[in-house]
Parts: sequence; structure tokens; C-alpha cells
Amino acid sequence: MQISLITLNARYSHSCPALFHVRNALAQGLPESCLVLHQFTINDPYYQTLLRITSDQPQAICFSVYIWNSDYTMRLVGDLRRILPEIPIILGGPEATFMAPASLPAGCTVVRGEVEGLGDDFFRDLAGGTLQAEYCAAPAPPFAMPYLESDYAPHLANRNVYYESSRGCPFSCSYCLSSVGQGVRYRGLPEVEQELARILAHSPKIIRFVDRTFNALPERALGIWRWLLAQPGETLFHFEIAPDLFSEAMLAFLAQVPQGRFQFEIGLQSTNPATLAAVNRKMDLAKAGENIRRLVALDNIHLHVDLILGLPSETEATFKTSLNEAFGMAPHHLQMGLLKVLPGTAISRAADFGLVSSATPPYSVLATRWLDHATLSRLYWLGECLEAFYNNRFFRNTLNYIRKKGEDPFDFFTQLLAICQAADFFAYAKTQELMTRMLVELARTRPDSELFCELVRFDWLVSGQRLLPPWLDAEPSKEIRDHLWRSLPEELPPHYTRLTRNEFFKRGIFARFSGPLLAAVGLAKGEASGGYVCFLQEQEHVAGHQRQRHTVFFL
Repeated sequence: MQISLITLNARYSHSCPALFHVRNALAQGLPESCLVLHQFTINDPYYQTLLRITSDQPQAICFSVYIWNSDYTMRLVGDLRRILPEIPIILGGPEATFMAPASLPAGCTVVRGEVEGLGDDFFRDLAGGTLQAEYCAAPAPPFAMPYLESDYAPHLANRNVYYESSRGCPFSCSYCLSSVGQGVRYRGLPEVEQELARILAHSPKIIRFVDRTFNALPERALGIWRWLLAQPGETLFHFEIAPDLFSEAMLAFLAQVPQGRFQFEIGLQSTNPATLAAVNRKMDLAKAGENIRRLVALDNIHLHVDLILGLPSETEATFKTSLNEAFGMAPHHLQMGLLKVLPGTAISRAADFGLVSSATPPYSVLATRWLDHATLSRLYWLGECLEAFYNNRFFRNTLNYIRKKGEDPFDFFTQLLAICQAADFFAYAKTQELMTRMLVELARTRPDSELFCELVRFDWLVSGQRLLPPWLDAEPSKEIRDHLWRSLPEELPPHYTRLTRNEFFKRGIFARFSGPLLAAVGLAKGEASGGYVCFLQEQEHVAGHQRQRHTVFFL
């Protein structure tokens, strides 16, 4: 029996471990079957994807369904039922778990739960062509790493490899599907190390641990971290982290982690205690904030902090506080996502929250008892503005200036949003040039206009741009270069020697900046006079981002 196992990832670099778990279960339950895996993406041309599925001439098709691929998958299911009316179509995964069989085309089967927990009746019925409308897996079955040696070249090369050392979550957040199950199942460390060693033998670029709260058991997490860094290679390891669950031993160890080896996704969600209580999220907010700041200060681990817009008990005022506090922590990436009211979660059944959400995936919130639709809409666009201007390497010094100056970040982005909406910014590609134009427009409304424009100009050059656009008005680099050529000595170690002087001036980009600007970007202290900055072609890693190396000359 030929069975096609199919999913649609959000992008090519992703992979789907569930598909490999299904493959292994089918190989064990139906050892004579021929199993074909396909990992498409939701951006693939639809008709071509459909033809690639039918060209296999499958006798059964299994789909792994998630909120991001549900619409595409169901479109495929509808057309496959027309083309191949007799073959069974099986749907599993988080989104399929809460599908009603009656809402699906005839001949579709829904599998609820973990595939490892399916009984023999499912495999017997599949082989005999007598599948029922739904099957429920036994709860909490054993699980293991799903990958075979033969998987890496055809299915995992140049993709993120996902790995779970535990399954389940210690929290019971009412908006999360992980709260539907109970407890956490931890794998033994010797087994985890053996499996990771097999993955690392293939030198993947990224291994993403899908443990819902990797550091729930600090000593266990620390043991895995120590083992990982003892292995050769340059693989990047991604972890989902609870910010208040770091021990002092963990923080001391993390201070020694080399650049580019770890990255953390930190679910802060909100800094409003009433909101966290409303969604059953337990967190020591003071400790969470302190730990994030300490991790930022280490400057060796990329930190991605999440806030959620539309949670219960979150008003505009409390959300403003959450955003301001998160901004003040200075994470490398700050995401302001919309609440997804997922079917099957406790929050989807909570009538007293007044949640209004989209009826189709991804079930985004539209209004709450505390945020009417107009207010939530305005905050959503504020989040999109934050996403565009914060989550890149282009404006680090400008945003650090806002942070150090003590300016209200929420108000800053609100003013920037007004500029962006007036220019229809969100209808265009968010290029560095367009975003810089918006900041220059904003500068005209500020009392520190001159310094703010200098910051934007400095950020433009330190991000790697070599030509200043006319609207970033400044003295031409050539005139400054000629002036410095005449003024600087023939030998100036460590910048150049007599033999390398020509190359230094040929390759560098030169700009004049004021004393306040140089102080703001850390190139001068106190009431320094102005100076000249040379931006070199080499890059360096600072504060989680790449930037051009540069040096300053005071004449």
C-alpha cells in the first residue's frame, strides 16, 4: 500500500517532526506499506503542489494540519476528493484534533492525539479499507526521536531540525494547546545525548528544541547545555525559555557560551499581573525582568521576547506598560503578536472575557471586553510599526538613544505610526531606505531634530550602506576624506601604516558628527567636541547584531 505523508511548512527552512513520527508509526503498524514524505510550503504554487501529490498515485494520503497551513490543506483535500474519490484521506495534528468529521468531505478520517498512541484497529482498518470517521489515540504514549539516518540528506538538509527532549508543559496557560494535556514527560539524559549526537553528526545549521519550557527543570537544562557545548561544530541551538526559571548556576554557565551557539525565545506575554492570572500563567515578573536584563548584558545569546496583544484584563494602559517595560529590557527581537483563540483551549470557552475572534485559522482576536475593535486595531498597527523598525539591525543606535533618554517607547512608536500611516507605509516593501525616510519625517516634529537625524545617519552608515541619500543631508564623504588625508599623519597605528595608508582611505566611508552624537553612540565621553568617523568594510558582532567596524578621529 502506497501512502503519501504530507505537510505544508510556513517556509522551506522549516521541517515537520510530526511527519516523521507518523512515518515511523505506519512503518511499524503496516510494515509492507510504501511511505512517501512530502514537505511543501504554504507559498508553493497550488496547482503544482496538487499535481505533485497525485503523480505519486497514492492509495492513502495523510496530512499534518496546523493553523498556518489549514486553509491550503483543506483546499487540497477538497480537490483530491474530486480527483481520487476512493482513497482515504487522514488528517492529524493540532488543527485537525478539533475538526468535526461531519464538516469534512466524505471519506476523510480525523486522528486525535499523538500518533504513537494509536491502537492496532487504526492500522487494521487502513489496510482493509474500512477506516472510521475518527480515531482517538491513547494519552501520554512513549515517544522517541523520529529521524532515521536516511532522512537527513533528502528531508532535513538545509532545514531547521526540530527535537523534543520533553513533551508537555508545566504551565496551564488558557490560550495554549499545551494546556489541554496534563504534565510533562521528560526523556532520560543518556537517551537525549545519544539522539542529539546522531543529529549533530550531520552538522545541521540549527537544532530547535520544541520543549515548551526547556528550563522548567534548571539542573536538567544545564546538563543538556553543558553536553551540547562540549560537542564540536557550529550548530545553533534554539530554546523556548521561561524567563523567571534561571538559576544562578545557569546564568554563570551562559556567560561562557560562545557567540552564535544559543538563542532563546522568551514568552513574557504581559507584565500585568491581572492578565497573567486571568490566563493561569504563573511568573515572577520581577525575576523575569532581572534575568532578561542580565542575559542582554552578556551579549552572547540572541534573545527574542514575545508579548501577546488581546489577552484578558489587558487594557490599552496596561499594554502600554507591558510594551514599555519589555522595550526597556532591550531584547534583540521584540514581537507583539495577536492572541489566537484556538479551538479546544480553555480561553476559547471563557464567556466572561468577551473575546471576539476570527472564525477561521489562525483565529486572531478581533475585540475583547477591555479592548474594543477600534482600539485593538490601533494597537495591532502599533505592533506592526514596532516589528518593522525594532526587529532589524538598521536602527540600533537610534532606539538605544530613545531607551537611554528615558523617552516613552509607546508614545514614540505611536508618533512614528502616524507618520507611517500618512505615507501608506504598510502598503510597500519595508526597505531600510523607506524606514529611514519615515524617521527623518518624524525628526522634524522633535525638539532634538538635529541630533535625531544624526543618529539616523550614523545608523545608515554603520549598518553597511556606503552612499548617503540626499535626504540624509551631510557633508560629502569625499570632501571629508580629502581633509583627513591632509590632516592625519602618514603613520597611524593600528589603523594604517605608510604602506597601507592609501588602502585605508580608499576603502573607508567618512562622515562628520557632532559631540552629542559621538557621546550617544559611545564613541566619546562627556562634552566632547565633534569628530570624524571612518566606517570600515569589515563587520563585527555587537549586541546580537552585525555592524560595520568603525573608528573616530578627533582633530
